[in-house]
Amino acid sequence: MLLGVNIDHIATLREARKIHDPNPLEAVFILQNAGASQITLHLREDRRHIHEEDVINICANSPLPINLECACSPEIIELVCSIRPHRVTLVPEKREEVTTEGGLNLLSPHLLSSITKLKKHEIDVSLFLDPCEQTINKAYEMDVDAIELHTGEWSNLFLTAYSNLPRMHNAISSMPQNRSILTQELKRCLENLQACAKLTSNLGLKVYAGHGLNYQNVIPIAKIPQISELNIGHSIIARSIFVGLFEATKEMLRLIQK
Repeated sequence: MLLGVNIDHIATLREARKIHDPNPLEAVFILQNAGASQITLHLREDRRHIHEEDVINICANSPLPINLECACSPEIIELVCSIRPHRVTLVPEKREEVTTEGGLNLLSPHLLSSITKLKKHEIDVSLFLDPCEQTINKAYEMDVDAIELHTGEWSNLFLTAYSNLPRMHNAISSMPQNRSILTQELKRCLENLQACAKLTSNLGLKVYAGHGLNYQNVIPIAKIPQISELNIGHSIIARSIFVGLFEATKEMLRLIQK
């Protein structure tokens, strides 16, 4: 199992003070030494964390491949094609959202033209999708290289069932509160992820997964045999506050490579 580490939230900390420190580029070399397989960045239209200069500097200097997440905005796609990261993962994006809330809508404007342009520049394309077999079958027709399964539902159910989140001000109101219902929903969600991973692999596409994965909920996802890569950011960066980025990455690798 490969690990891509999303370093957006290092830039979030920098932007909180609007200065130059911490520099996300520094993390790249720590992650390489810790055993990460790639660096993941999200260049959002509102530039709330990662900026153009981050992407340019990291792509130019990283010894690890770069997976750049972005929306199907013509302006962003034009910039990305000039930088040429190893992979682009196309994601949905709303300016008012805290983080990406769901999978890509395959009817999104500019999606097909974005895929065509990225492929012309020899950039691998992955689509960030909700685990839905109908959506995956449609994505297969779009000449992409991979699908990253959105694990947000799994992560939110797990947090609600097995953490103190329901007692906090950030409790997820849409989640069921009954423990037996949560257990049933977790089982259903995992089985759906397993089925979608198998379908994606059978179609000849690479299978990745990510969103909301942490040290408590990642093992069942890592055991899905068709998934070859997990992209994890917030939980690793949060853990690094206490143990350092090198050790936080090592801890995650030990879990997903059991």
